[in-house]
Amino acid sequence: MRLSKSEEELMNILWKQKKAFMKDLLDAYLEPKPATTTVATLLKRMTDKGFINYKAFGRSREYYPLVKKKDYFSKHVNGLIKNFFNDSPGQFASFFTQETNLSREELEQLKSLIDSEIKKK
Repeated sequence: MRLSKSEEELMNILWKQKKAFMKDLLDAYLEPKPATTTVATLLKRMTDKGFINYKAFGRSREYYPLVKKKDYFSKHVNGLIKNFFNDSPGQFASFFTQETNLSREELEQLKSLIDSEIKKK
């Protein structure tokens, strides 16, 4: 299942804070801040989708993520590779390195990561 752009923005706040009450979430938004009811609706949808849960403290709720950021984005990157690069990570890597204007230093870091993964296999 996928989050909408608004839900992803809120989820990123929650990933950073690890757990938060509504006030904490609202405070983390830049101006113009969304309405409390908007954030409440997003939280409800995200709870229904299984991305977050909460602990009740009287009438307050402390929200926390159920899905790790790495797992969420890994799933979507793999979907991107499957749908746009013929399920070929090599095609994706080629596109990524040629089209993203990486500096020589960034390419060297990427090469080092790839070399490290090769050694593991």
